[in-house]
Amino acid sequence: MTKPIPTIDKYMTTSPMTVSQDDSLAHAQKLMSDNKFRHLPVLDGEKLVGMISDRDVALISSIAGADPHVLKVVDAMTPKPFTTSPKTLIDEVVSTMAEHKIGSVVVMDNNHVVGIFTAVDALGAFAHLLQTRLGK
Repeated sequence: MTKPIPTIDKYMTTSPMTVSQDDSLAHAQKLMSDNKFRHLPVLDGEKLVGMISDRDVALISSIAGADPHVLKVVDAMTPKPFTTSPKTLIDEVVSTMAEHKIGSVVVMDNNHVVGIFTAVDALGAFAHLLQTRLGK
């Protein structure tokens, strides 16, 4: 008998930190560094407008004359990030992530950010599923 495929809410990081599109890149970088995150959903008020990663910040900051204290998150974010519902099956999410080389997914419920699911979360889910379904 096979077990059902779990939904993304079982493995996502709940209540992720977010940044405003008007925050400085330095603020976003400090949040990520202090909390050991690599991705932050970007909001305009309550509305999701993008995703910023530590790589985005590093790239923009490496440009001669770029000041992360002056530049805003909106200047470096990826607009229209990949989103999914908490009840989406995990195999659908990871297949899309792999196919499109996406490092993180914002989990939305009723137009609110309720979670984030990253490649690291996917590896944790993979290990858990292997241990519980194929293990001893």
